[in-house]
Amino acid sequence: MATYFDPKSWSPLRAVDLGKRLFDQSWLEQWISVSTSWVDPMADLGAGTVTALMPDVLMTMLSEGILSRFGGQEVSATVLGHDLHATLQVLKVRRRGAHFQTKTVLSRMRWDDHPIETVTVIAHGVRLIPGVPTRLRASHLDLDGTVTIAALVGWLNKQQLDWELSVAENGLIKASHRRRRLTAQVDASVTNNLLTVEIRRANWLGIRMPRQLITAPNMLLDQLPNHARIAHATRDGDLVRFRIDLPEMTGSFDLAQIRSAIVTGTTLIVF
Repeated sequence: MATYFDPKSWSPLRAVDLGKRLFDQSWLEQWISVSTSWVDPMADLGAGTVTALMPDVLMTMLSEGILSRFGGQEVSATVLGHDLHATLQVLKVRRRGAHFQTKTVLSRMRWDDHPIETVTVIAHGVRLIPGVPTRLRASHLDLDGTVTIAALVGWLNKQQLDWELSVAENGLIKASHRRRRLTAQVDASVTNNLLTVEIRRANWLGIRMPRQLITAPNMLLDQLPNHARIAHATRDGDLVRFRIDLPEMTGSFDLAQIRSAIVTGTTLIVF
């Protein structure tokens, strides 16, 4: 079990001083020549103040190490079984009471096969529990990002819908029914998982139909992966701006693998 210190008695200067004494070489050289004590710091560094401050030291070393190696460059990672490729723009860690808050900004991202222009991930209530493996927990995550309409349409066309979608010249979505000779131009938005579709124009057999004759019912998106909630998603030109809330998430990683990935610039793995 991880031991956390009383934040009232902690100061950043104490953590920095401890880090200097523990890591008298540069942190990267220290990781290259690391002993097994890094793999199991809780067992080898003992108890008391050192053990209490280890989460701070680890968070500092990990965030600074990843940013110094991959900042402004493409980073590859396997996160909970998903492939991620993106350019790392920002990685910040700050203490919030007894836990941490992290902010990560990525651009030109691919999540598995899904392209995303930008995404900012703020993880709240982050706890780092040293051990083998080291565990990472977050009470909840906020994701703000942008995706092109073309990319979104490409993903929706893989969902075996009754409609084939494309992007119209005016930026709206053109929907053509796969069996009926019905086409429409629509706009859509999501608020609190409720999808609202607005039909701008519709044609049947090439004949324009009065919009009041065609309605699109609202749809509740209540079975999203990982119990996600889409706070909002709206079209802005050829982009869709979205915010997604995720509940508590847990992951683990091997410090030795992370160290090797930072030193060699290879894939980071969180499982």
